[in-house]
Amino acid sequence: MKQKNLLLLGFLLAYCFSSVFVINAEDPYLFFTWTVTYGTRSPLGVPQQVILINGQFPGPPIEGVTNNNIVVNVINKLDEPFLITWNGIKQRRMSWQDGVLGTNCPIQPKSNWTYHFQLKDQIGTYTYFASTSMHRASGAFGALNVNQRSVIFVPYAKPDADFTLLVGDWYKMGHKELRTRLDSGRDLPPPDGLLINGASKGLVFTGQHGKIYRFRISNVGISTSINFRIQGHMMTLVEVEGSHTLQEVYESLDIHVGQSVTVLVTLKAPVKDYFIVASTRFTKPILTTTGILSYQGSKIRPSHPLPIGPTYHIHWSMKQARTIRLNLTANAARPNPQGSFHYGTIPINRTFVLANGRAIINGKIRYTVNRVSYVNPTTPLKLADWFNIPGVFNFKTILNIPTPGPPILGTSVFDVALHEYVEFVFQNNETSIQSWHLDGTNAYVVGYGSGTWNMANRRGYNLVDAVSRHTFQVYPMSWTSILVSLDNKGMWNLRSQIWSRRYLGQELYVRVWNDERSLYTEAEPPVNALFCGKAKRPRLI
Repeated sequence: MKQKNLLLLGFLLAYCFSSVFVINAEDPYLFFTWTVTYGTRSPLGVPQQVILINGQFPGPPIEGVTNNNIVVNVINKLDEPFLITWNGIKQRRMSWQDGVLGTNCPIQPKSNWTYHFQLKDQIGTYTYFASTSMHRASGAFGALNVNQRSVIFVPYAKPDADFTLLVGDWYKMGHKELRTRLDSGRDLPPPDGLLINGASKGLVFTGQHGKIYRFRISNVGISTSINFRIQGHMMTLVEVEGSHTLQEVYESLDIHVGQSVTVLVTLKAPVKDYFIVASTRFTKPILTTTGILSYQGSKIRPSHPLPIGPTYHIHWSMKQARTIRLNLTANAARPNPQGSFHYGTIPINRTFVLANGRAIINGKIRYTVNRVSYVNPTTPLKLADWFNIPGVFNFKTILNIPTPGPPILGTSVFDVALHEYVEFVFQNNETSIQSWHLDGTNAYVVGYGSGTWNMANRRGYNLVDAVSRHTFQVYPMSWTSILVSLDNKGMWNLRSQIWSRRYLGQELYVRVWNDERSLYTEAEPPVNALFCGKAKRPRLI
């Protein structure tokens, strides 16, 4: 007992010391208090229950700067447990703050929990959203924008202003109805519409002729890829999920579920109003929503027809994806070129081929990865791993490659050594597009291809300037390959961003580990850590 108490005391002192150290390093703190409630809104013209944060739908934005410390006190006034995850924020050494059920006990109703994380060495456009249950389908999402420090240069002139657009599909059914439908064994219907910043039409973004505007665009939907375009204007892509890109010019851009992009738009057309258009990809019927780009002083409303976008056109989308490349000469969040990490020359330590699937288990629809449909244990994996709690998970549930056999329920965890260089191949043998996200890091998207992946496909990989991002689309009957240095110790969620699939089992965890206990590689559990399941809070006597 004394040993346990001394160990806990050591954790507390180490945490306090590290917190003091961070404060002394003079990285600014941003403090937020968010109250999560239900409310009534009419995003598609029909009153429905949505999830609000501080009474807002979407939730309040976080506007941060590289290395800011973010402290968010979340007060849960829903009738269900709740968590928020910070989509794309790497949480260096701190998977404790990731906000998913594999790392955190949920915030119970009528209680609160405070996140504390750092925007460490990141610049770019990100989002946050509810990770529990189907809450994301009813709101509880928002923007998280990270601007560079003054000593870091970005490879484009400072824009005159920013516009943030959260675009996504929307259902008239609430999250509880959608969850009941999934739990009963039925698929979700197609979404009822698209929203931009919580509205189905009428949003106006006003700018001045001759000025340059930065548009931060994120797909915050739960199931549907979108195509984004602005009538009469070209878009220069400058950043994708924290990576500065070659500045290619596009008439329209595909943005898949969970992805974010940043474009520059110069207002040099005649002074009038123009449609901003988002439409669904790979769906029947095609859903469309619009906003308005209004030139200051305009007296002319936008005119039809809307600019035409791609509809199904899988090859078109894959071809466009290959044009999104890393700007090797640009700084990242540190003043070293992005191309200074020569990812294409590093030997691959391990390959994981992950095949998504649809199965019937116990008479109900489930979704699988390599035949395993994930089930969340009552004890978060991270707590079980840290405190050596047996019986929560093992490393034998899921295999590295697809194998024949019946689908099963299980808790899938891959065990990877810290700093291993890993290849993940997402194999999609279904006729619908998929979207996958890896917490804790970015990965280089080195290849897309049709059919079944094999080792010979490596000859076509982009090993020079592939874009580094956190969310990866996988086209129907196709594969996507990523390379990643797993240099962030912790327990990291690898999940489908198609939320019904994730809810019904299409996720797993990657445990990045070594046997060294050091604050340089991983922080101790936070002093306010929640405990649940088999994990019990140690008590000082």
